[in-house]
Amino acid sequence: MTGDATRIDSPEKLSAALGTTGYLADDGLATVAFLAMRMGRPLFCEGEPGTGKTSLAAALAQALDLPMVRLQCHEGIDASQALYDWDFPRQLLHLRSLEAASDGALDADAAERSLYTERYLLVRPLLQALTDSPCVLLVDEIDRADDEFEAFLLQLLDENAVTVPELGEIRAEVPPLVVLTSNRTREVHDALKRRCLYHWVEHPDLEREIAILQRRLPGLGRPLAEQISRAVRSLREQDLLKPPGIAESLDWARALIALDRDVLDAATAAATLGAVLKYREDIDRVTRAGLDHLAVG
Repeated sequence: MTGDATRIDSPEKLSAALGTTGYLADDGLATVAFLAMRMGRPLFCEGEPGTGKTSLAAALAQALDLPMVRLQCHEGIDASQALYDWDFPRQLLHLRSLEAASDGALDADAAERSLYTERYLLVRPLLQALTDSPCVLLVDEIDRADDEFEAFLLQLLDENAVTVPELGEIRAEVPPLVVLTSNRTREVHDALKRRCLYHWVEHPDLEREIAILQRRLPGLGRPLAEQISRAVRSLREQDLLKPPGIAESLDWARALIALDRDVLDAATAAATLGAVLKYREDIDRVTRAGLDHLAVG
């Protein structure tokens, strides 16, 4: 690992480096991320949506001065979408041009070899991470992928290499720093978790959430930041379809700044609830329960 990783020789220094990017990690998260760097192990971050798992990878890349490669998982994702594929339309055009130029004397073996070169290789995120390393590889929402993809990913993480039959083995000169995230919509297999260092990412406590809001939004005063943080914590305690995360706290704060509000009162909370809650059912539930407990004044 190069970039600025060599100057970070403790969890405290990593925490400070992350802080310069606006990401305020608690001691546990800073420690496990530091160990992932030092031990060369993937970091598996699990937790509710909106707790900062994805943002951690971006902050690590920025703090370490490394590029970030992101693979967004989804149901049905396979190796051709994650690793590589061939540009068949361009290959077909190339083959037709060879046929036209050969005047009926096309060398089939030579033509085939010319089709399967890096010129026609479509590099997907996992292969890009191997070829562009050192980098930070984010495998986002691995819980949305299926068992077969997990097994494929496990093998790649073990070897930091892949074989493209037409080109041979492609191996990372420096293994990427891998961050996997999961919202725990399903259990990820133990084999993949055992390969990783694990951390459950909680919503920040009150003081850290206030600090995050003020760090990310320098014009936000402490009183309003505290009101927003307390209101969001109250919302998280309710039985909502989608409890608000840090991103929603920031959206709410930006909305209040745009409205030039310095106090979160009941009327303002009602008018801006769509910045922090993204489901109609949640808005209706909170509105029926009354907004006085979210507001000050």
